[in-house]
Amino acid sequence: MKKYIIQSIRLTVVLLVLLCIVYPISVAFIGKMAKGNGGGEKIIRNGKTVGYALLGQSFSRPEYFWGRPSAVAYNAAGSAGSNKGPSNPDYLKEVQSRIDTLIKYNPGIKTSDIPADMVTASGSGLDPNISEQGAAIQVARVAKARNVDEQKVKDLVAMNTLKPFLGLFGPSSVNVLKLNLDLDKL
Repeated sequence: MKKYIIQSIRLTVVLLVLLCIVYPISVAFIGKMAKGNGGGEKIIRNGKTVGYALLGQSFSRPEYFWGRPSAVAYNAAGSAGSNKGPSNPDYLKEVQSRIDTLIKYNPGIKTSDIPADMVTASGSGLDPNISEQGAAIQVARVAKARNVDEQKVKDLVAMNTLKPFLGLFGPSSVNVLKLNLDLDKL
């Protein structure tokens, strides 16, 4: 019995050193080599930080693409989902309100054209990306509001589309902040 207790203590000490010291230091070191030195990719325009590539922001003006709704009002300090299920009447009203808003500001689209990511919040409430379809349904509104040719806006969407990792993993998506900043350059 004494033999097993000593082995258990040794294993615990080894795992504590590996998982509480070696692993966190390794991750921090690798993070320092990434964009933003582990603090996230800052997007800077004219010497001013305008946002972070991995955090969603609120855009509500018609001349900008709108991002995915946030359950936490885009507050990065309180990342969370809504925790409301599809049978919750308040949640259903909220989703219907978002659908109605999209149809109101994007005439010509049908309810069936609206992807789920445009009316439901992500698990973190801070998703910076929308689907290609989510961007496509907004092209006409943005082009009209900016008095720009729709094809130019479609080309910007195509330039800002992130393809699946290794061509296999995940859907194509569009970073809303980067797309809107490129729109401002037009």
